[in-house]
Amino acid sequence: MIEVKNLVRRYGNTVAVDHLSFTLESGKIYGFLGPNGAGKSTTMNMMTGYIGATEGTVVINGHDILKEPTEAKKCIGYLPEIPPLYMDMTVEEYLEFVAELKEIPAKERKEQINTVADRTGVTDVRKRLIRNLSKGYRQRVGLAQAILGKPEFIILDEPTVGLDPKQIIEIRALIRDLGRDHTVILSSHILSEVSAVCDHIMIISHGRLVASDTTDNLMQMMDARHTVDVELKGPADEIRASLNAMESVTKVEETEAPEGFFSAHLYTDGSEIRDRLFHLCASNEWPIYEVHYAKASLEDVFMKLTSDDREESLAEAAQDKEETAAECGADSPEDPAGSDAENDAAAPEESGSNASDDGNTEAQE
Repeated sequence: MIEVKNLVRRYGNTVAVDHLSFTLESGKIYGFLGPNGAGKSTTMNMMTGYIGATEGTVVINGHDILKEPTEAKKCIGYLPEIPPLYMDMTVEEYLEFVAELKEIPAKERKEQINTVADRTGVTDVRKRLIRNLSKGYRQRVGLAQAILGKPEFIILDEPTVGLDPKQIIEIRALIRDLGRDHTVILSSHILSEVSAVCDHIMIISHGRLVASDTTDNLMQMMDARHTVDVELKGPADEIRASLNAMESVTKVEETEAPEGFFSAHLYTDGSEIRDRLFHLCASNEWPIYEVHYAKASLEDVFMKLTSDDREESLAEAAQDKEETAAECGADSPEDPAGSDAENDAAAPEESGSNASDDGNTEAQE
């Protein structure tokens, strides 16, 4: 288990990570999602002991990363955004070097190196210089060094950045395979990647955790509007009036349709309306030419949670709630004196960026 408590990282007056707390259980693939500059890489660097936290703690299987770094780091394998490779070494030399650094017993090194090389698909290039490998193979070598020593947790920071589509598919498949034996924490700003690979998603914005759940639960938590696109054949005026009167339909947005047809986007309160829509059309003998049901995607959830407007609306809602509670307390006959307590709900808005852009030109095979 990894426990992150009230983690803070400041760079001068800039707050890159702002009182971040979460717990990672064993046996899952976690997606650490956020826009560029949200604080993902900074958080991972603190989790792995690469940099110290301004405040807060990171405890890995009971070992504090700063107080017991040796024991804590035995539990984790880390692949930064730019793999820590030595270009003048062959793949085999590099993996032997990493095995020695990780203090893997000499009698076990050969077997472990063979195992990780096979698993990451670098066996065929073991004798080649790393400088001569494509970026896809370099990422594989980086993954191989991360899983040497059989760590329980594997932390991957933007593992598919700069790869071509084929390489991305291969690396994703490899990550899913690693998830069978390890707990994987995957940092990314690519939504499709996180949804395709991860069991659990954490969304970070401005250095703060704004959501943590499965993809489906996140969309339900957002209480997103559902939309049904319809195309019906019949009198437009009658159809429009009936749809506007339908239970759970909050808005009918008419779209262009051929003569004798009616097309519209039906916005709902989140309830399922297709059954009622079918019965309405059947009773009025309006043929249904199209019914397309959609709900909020991960992209919708991400944009809503990470936008400044969303944060401002949440702050305003919290303030309104507090003011209402205060008014109710002041009016209550059981508390004639009212309440003098004030809640400080203000949160710092500074944002920091620790994301780095990989602008290096990679050698291709």
